[in-house]
Amino acid sequence: MFYRSFIDNEWIEASDGARMKVVNPANGEQWAEVPACTPDDVARALESSQTAQRSWALLPPIERANHIYAIAAGLEKERDLFEELLVKEQGKSRAEAAGEVTDTIRYMTYSAEAARRLRGDIFPSDNPREQLFIYKVPYGVTLGLCAYNYPLALIGRKVAPALVTGNTMIIKPHEATPVTASEFCRVVKEAGVPKGVINMLTGTGKDVGAPLTESPIVRLITCTGSIRAGQMIAEASAKNITALSLELGGSAPFIVLKDADIDMAVEAAVIARFANAGQVCICNETVLVEEAIADEFTEKLLKRAAEIKLGDPATNGGMGPITTSGALERVEKIVADSVAEGATVALGGNRPDGDDFKSGNWYQPTVLTNATADTTAVREEIFGPVLPIVRVADYEEALSIANARPDGLSAYLWTTNPSVYMDAIQRLETGTIFLNSGIVGYIQGYHNGHKLSGVGGEDGIYGIEGYLQKRTVYMKY
Repeated sequence: MFYRSFIDNEWIEASDGARMKVVNPANGEQWAEVPACTPDDVARALESSQTAQRSWALLPPIERANHIYAIAAGLEKERDLFEELLVKEQGKSRAEAAGEVTDTIRYMTYSAEAARRLRGDIFPSDNPREQLFIYKVPYGVTLGLCAYNYPLALIGRKVAPALVTGNTMIIKPHEATPVTASEFCRVVKEAGVPKGVINMLTGTGKDVGAPLTESPIVRLITCTGSIRAGQMIAEASAKNITALSLELGGSAPFIVLKDADIDMAVEAAVIARFANAGQVCICNETVLVEEAIADEFTEKLLKRAAEIKLGDPATNGGMGPITTSGALERVEKIVADSVAEGATVALGGNRPDGDDFKSGNWYQPTVLTNATADTTAVREEIFGPVLPIVRVADYEEALSIANARPDGLSAYLWTTNPSVYMDAIQRLETGTIFLNSGIVGYIQGYHNGHKLSGVGGEDGIYGIEGYLQKRTVYMKY
C-alpha cells in the first residue's frame, strides 16, 4: 500500500518520486510505503500554509471549531480503521489503540469547545479618553513534530488547539509511523477543512524536519520527542526566534515510602512501566523504594510483572513490541551496561523465545534489582519495558536522587503522610506529580516538563493559550 503526503488538500508524492518503507514492529515485515519528501515539497507546504492562515485567522473561532468537530466525527466514524493502523504501525494492543482513538477525539472536541472561551484583557489607562487592550492572536504557521509512541493522539493534541486559535499547521509524523497521519489527512479532507489549513509531509529529519524548523515562515514549533531532538530543534530555530513548545523526555522516579499502600503501589508501578511496552514519556522509569519495605515491595512487583504476557497485538491483548528496531537495540544496550555495572536481572532481560517472536522488535518485561542512582538504566530514559529498582534510606534520599536529574517531566510518590506529599509538591522539580496515583493524563490538565524536559506544554486551557501570542493596543478616543 502507498499512502501519500498532503498539501493544499491534494495527495502528493515526493517531488523526486522517492519513497520510504513502513514496517510492522510485531513481525518486521514491510506493509506500506510513503513519500520521502524533499525540501522542494517543504517549500510548497510552507507557501500553502502561509496563504491559508491569513483567511483562516479571520474566521470567527466558532467556525474554525466546527471544522474541528467535523474531523472528530470523522475519526469516530473510522474508529476501527485507526485502531487497526495503530496496532499494525506502532505495536499497541487493540485495547490501547482504542484508548488512543478515544483520547484523540477528546483532545479535538475539548479544543473546539474553547472557541467561545478565547479571551484577552482590558486594563484601565493612566490617561483620560484612552483604553488599554491586550488581544491574544495566533502565531501564524505552526509546525507539529510528532513522536512514534502515540501517532494519532499527538496529532489531535497539537492540531486542534492550533486551529481553533487561528493558526495553520504542518504535520511532520515520525518516520516509523506515517500512515496514521496520512489517513488522518483523508478525514481532514472529507470533513471539508479549507485547503492549506492542515498540511502533512512524510520524510526524514534531514530533508523535511530540518528545512521546516529552519524556516522563517514557521512561527511556532510544537514537538513531542527526545531531549536531544528538542535541543536540535531549539538550535535550528534560534536564528528566527521561533516560538517553541517542547514536550521532551524524562526519567520519572516512582518513589515508594514505608507508609505506602504496597499492593496499590505495586499495581500502579507495573502498569505505569509496561503500558505501551514502556513507550510513554511519563512512564515509571525507576522505582525508589524505602529500605524498610524494599523486600516486600520487590517480591510483590516481580510476581505481578511476571503475569504480563507478550503477544501479537493484532490477535491478543498482551504487551506488544517496541516500535523501532533502533529503540530495541538501545534497550538491550542499557540492560547490558547496567548488568556490567552491578545490577541484577531479576525478571526478563532478553528477547523472548518462540516462533511468534522470531522476527519483530520484541523484548521481555524486565526488572533490574541491585541498581543504584549511578546505574545506566537509572540515569538514562529507557523508553522500553525495563524497570530498575533502587533502595533508598528515606524520603530525603529519594528526593535528592530525583532532583539531581537534569530532566523533570513527571514523578510518582506513594505515601500517606500529608507533610511529606505537601513538601514534595513544593520541592520535586518536575512538571507533573502523581500522588498515590497511577499513570493518567486528563485533557483538562496540563502536560509540561521542567529543566531539560522542555518548555511550554500541552492540554487544557494553558495548552490552548500556548498557541496564542499577545498584542497590546493603546487606543485614544
